[in-house]
Amino acid sequence: MQLTSLFPSLAIQAHDIRHSLPFGNQQIDILNGVTFNVERGAWIALTGPSGSGKSTLLGILGGLDTPTSGTIAIDGVDITTLNETKLARIRNQKIGIVFQSFNLIPTLTALENVEAPLYVHPNRKHATQRARAMLDLVGLADRLQHRPHQLSGGQQQRVAIARALVTEPTLLVADEPTGNLDTKTGVQILALFEQLRKELGITLVIATHDNAVAAHADQELHMVDGCIVQGAL
Repeated sequence: MQLTSLFPSLAIQAHDIRHSLPFGNQQIDILNGVTFNVERGAWIALTGPSGSGKSTLLGILGGLDTPTSGTIAIDGVDITTLNETKLARIRNQKIGIVFQSFNLIPTLTALENVEAPLYVHPNRKHATQRARAMLDLVGLADRLQHRPHQLSGGQQQRVAIARALVTEPTLLVADEPTGNLDTKTGVQILALFEQLRKELGITLVIATHDNAVAAHADQELHMVDGCIVQGAL
């Protein structure tokens, strides 16, 4: 389903998203009819207590999981109707994902980690140049050949952000990106997100328990028991 012509300013359109998982002979409801829209270039904070469904919703937005029912469109493309091959293409072209645990490959350098999503790129020179540019953008031009164990937590998170951006996504989703960082480093990462939003025009959706992250956002979507109870459009 193509929705771009109807709502050209929307980066995300989520309608009646429901998700359940089997538990013994029962189905446990994780998401219960989540509906919201996100304007292009907006910064959205997804808040709520542990177990409220934030990470599940973020995984669906990132194309890592599919809902039990409902529709979700990224840049006008309903990703809930796509097969795995087409979903992987959308995920690689439009969506960048940042995890709390960084998920860097320990045997690779910072440059190689960032370049990893472009390994199938036909122009290897361009892929390397793109990876270098992203590391420069996040302030790590002097750490290209460092491996993860040689980097601080904040530097590893910057590498993870550069890796998420290397495919030039329009949407960046992040799960507790400051959760494993000290306060000072967390503030630096928030400043980096704001810089990236202004320079690249990307849309940010960040799941967080951190009030400082929510304070930076244009809008807060607060979740309780699989529902958005505050901030939905």
